[in-house]
Amino acid sequence: MNVETLQPGTLPDSPADSALVDVPSVPWQPTGFTGIDWKILMETESGMRTVLMRWAPGARLPHHEHVALEQTFVLEGSFSDHSGTCRAGQYVWRRAGSRHDAWTDEGCLMIAFFLKPNTFFG
Repeated sequence: MNVETLQPGTLPDSPADSALVDVPSVPWQPTGFTGIDWKILMETESGMRTVLMRWAPGARLPHHEHVALEQTFVLEGSFSDHSGTCRAGQYVWRRAGSRHDAWTDEGCLMIAFFLKPNTFFG
């Protein structure tokens, strides 16, 4: 369930300019990367997305570029890249044009905000 399937005002007491999302009822979907699933909470035609991501222990996201600003808040566990480790309760943002691999040893749950989809290499 995302902005395409839940229109503003469709939940009880939801004003017409708000789109309330019942997150527990949104199904986990595979991202295409082993051990990484997501719930797409909001998505626009331009590629802007808000997602809840669940990474299994040992999951890895291959080398990619952030085409636009990306923001991530870690809810549980941790994930890392060449700059360091972001742990539960911490927030990281990445500039447009930044590139990295990302991984988790222990697994993690995070909410991420993308202005545009990432570009992946190899």
